[in-house]
Amino acid sequence: MSHRCLSHLEAVARAATVRNLAYALDVDLTTGDELFRTVTTVRFTADPGAETFLEARPERLLGATLNGVALPAEAFAEGRLRLTDLAADNTVVVSAEYAYTHSSEGIHRFVDPADKQVYVYAQPSITDAPRFMACFDQPDLKAPVTLSVTADPSWLVRANAEGEQTVAGRWEFPATKPVATYLITLVAGPYVAVTDSHDGIPLGVYARASYAEVLERDAPEILSLTKAFLDRYHELFGVRYPFGKYDQAFVPEFSWGAMEFPGCVVFRDELLFRAAVTDTERLERAAIIAHEMAHMWFGDLVTMRWWDDLWLNESFATYMGYRLVAEVTPWPQAWTRFGVGRKAWGYAADQRPSTHPIAPSEVADTDAAFANFDGISYAKGCSALRQLVAFIGDEAFLNGLRAHFDKHAWGNATLADLLGALSLASGRDLDAWAQAWLRTPQVNTLRPVIEWAQDGSYASVTVEQTAAEQYPTLRPHRVGLGWFDEHGAWQHTEIEVTGALTPVPQLSGVRGRGLLLNDGDLTFAKIRLDERTRAELPALLAAQPDPLSRSLWWNSAWDAVRDAEWPATELVELAAAALPAEPDVTIVESVFGLARYAATRFVPVDGQAAARAALAGAAKTLLATAEPGDRDQLAAARTLLSTAGEDDRAVLRGWLSGADVPAGLAVDAELRWAILGRLAVLGDVTEEEIDAELQRDTSDKGEQEAVRVRASRPDPAAKARAFDLVVTEQGQSNRIAAAAGAGLWQPEHAELTEPLVARYFAELPRSAGRSGDMLAHLVKASYPGYAVSEDTLAAARAALAGDMHPLPRRALADETDDLARALRAQQAA
Repeated sequence: MSHRCLSHLEAVARAATVRNLAYALDVDLTTGDELFRTVTTVRFTADPGAETFLEARPERLLGATLNGVALPAEAFAEGRLRLTDLAADNTVVVSAEYAYTHSSEGIHRFVDPADKQVYVYAQPSITDAPRFMACFDQPDLKAPVTLSVTADPSWLVRANAEGEQTVAGRWEFPATKPVATYLITLVAGPYVAVTDSHDGIPLGVYARASYAEVLERDAPEILSLTKAFLDRYHELFGVRYPFGKYDQAFVPEFSWGAMEFPGCVVFRDELLFRAAVTDTERLERAAIIAHEMAHMWFGDLVTMRWWDDLWLNESFATYMGYRLVAEVTPWPQAWTRFGVGRKAWGYAADQRPSTHPIAPSEVADTDAAFANFDGISYAKGCSALRQLVAFIGDEAFLNGLRAHFDKHAWGNATLADLLGALSLASGRDLDAWAQAWLRTPQVNTLRPVIEWAQDGSYASVTVEQTAAEQYPTLRPHRVGLGWFDEHGAWQHTEIEVTGALTPVPQLSGVRGRGLLLNDGDLTFAKIRLDERTRAELPALLAAQPDPLSRSLWWNSAWDAVRDAEWPATELVELAAAALPAEPDVTIVESVFGLARYAATRFVPVDGQAAARAALAGAAKTLLATAEPGDRDQLAAARTLLSTAGEDDRAVLRGWLSGADVPAGLAVDAELRWAILGRLAVLGDVTEEEIDAELQRDTSDKGEQEAVRVRASRPDPAAKARAFDLVVTEQGQSNRIAAAAGAGLWQPEHAELTEPLVARYFAELPRSAGRSGDMLAHLVKASYPGYAVSEDTLAAARAALAGDMHPLPRRALADETDDLARALRAQQAA
């Protein structure tokens, strides 16, 4: 049903009206395959005579009463239930039938194709709690929630609190601590579990029945990480985990990476690895586990007052996640992965038309809030926190956090509250720092200006700082400088960069090479290289012992290509030459990904085949030199599969049949689908082969991969079918639509899909029957970014000139800005 989004002004007024709030939610999951039923009892106090509204978006409202009196039908409109003439103490009871979704919104229902078992879970997101209950859906109206669930007696039901099955099929959960509505969940179905405990905290890891073997294999690592993270957070924060048990449920078709529901964290179950993975993927899973656990303090215990302080959740959780992985796991290179992976996302987001401050002064409504779940709130905010820690010191940072938790536990807080605690702990006024870093958008560029002496030493070094013309803020940066001395040893110092020009007198007279700004990656700024460093980069990468420093050189090269300052072929050639000798798999995978993107977007069309071939050649070299079964071997195989050309068909066919497979390489279900996908692009897969592979892999992942592979074939009917799945068909799984989009557009099929490009821009952004968030997801997942031309850019801009929901508009504008960058890069080549 249609509904109005909540404005900040409405939320402020409602928070001033509603007090002493509590919910009782009774959910019946036994009423059929399409609908479920809930009864929500809302108790609160208010000033007599006041009025307000609840939010609810049912398929059918069965009844609603206020203080025992039935509310008239006209009280319910646009997803809101108007409450007038309130008493001092109020009880609202709303009975309604709601629709299950297949888009990971509200309560999602999934039928596992492997065994036909049914699973459901609640995902309130930031606006979707009203899709399963009546509520005041805003973060500063926190309340205890008492939950009852009626379900299939064979099911397991988990939720925020520790519940019990009182009779067959009936589960009762005691009242939670006060939580915001976006943090309410339940998980129900024939889930299997691995349980444990640590330091008095019950632990559970859950997955669907068809993943039982995968869960048994992965649970020991997940539980070991969970215990290590709990110990470290207790040590750092001085506040014990506050929500009793700690369940982690891996659920199907979850739209986000994970969600920090207190007591019952939910993850997408792709994070249970059913096939071989690299250390990069294990590191990222660990970072996600640590990220969600950080939210138990940042967001759940102390909650933002409104969505303008989203960064209080996501930036802190991202920072703490990578910090803990680096400190207490087998992957101390976590900040390297962040720098060459996630941080590139932040740089891109901060340079698009939709850029915004980390902590915007205003977020007008929940639609605007949704749009800010991006690389700025996560990656840039994390980097700003690293800069803050460098600025005030780690001890003051942690002392400030402890004071913040102590003062605002179980309540809400703002940026001003946090800054006050950190300022008091550090003895430094942080208002100016916050204004520059948190309240202003866009990114600075730092470049070395070097004058060379006749003997080859630095006569003078100055750091030049610039800003985008429309966002002229120059920020204070505490940065590291690194260089190789005349004996080949890597040296490091730190300086304060302020204003447009910062002299570095300590380098005058130093004989150095390979000068690297921001060595240690303490700040968020684009870094440029001097011309000598650029010319020597292949040798410097080979000589550099520190993976983080190498990642910063790669980031600089990537960003220069993205800004059309370097030709994309330079990055591709550098990657092809240097990556076969790169010892850190996180760099190998991340940089191959960037180089592959450049080869299909930034390199002119007539050079793209050669660019892909160069990367494929590097992958073959890496594959030939990798130890059997080594993680680098799998990374090399995947890279080869993403770039393989016509000459590689026989090799790929051989791997499928088991012939000439490199020793130690497991051609498992995931790799087989990857092989078929590349063969499909090359026009060498039949429908019968896809059907046969789907018989081997009957999982939902297999279904999704079959859709992607079919869409990847150079066949008009296959492309038309994929287009319909993305653009016109409603009701299918979010994963199926995204898989069709992933296969639809291929650079090798540009001529075949050209007629669909204009239709995409005309039809998808205004596709009816999907939520704004789902549309935005599909816009990003299926944007024809390979079609780099003035015609594509014109079609995209024409679509942006029309009416559409703000979320797909934001996604379309961002992708179109990337398209414009690609066009500039190709034209500059």
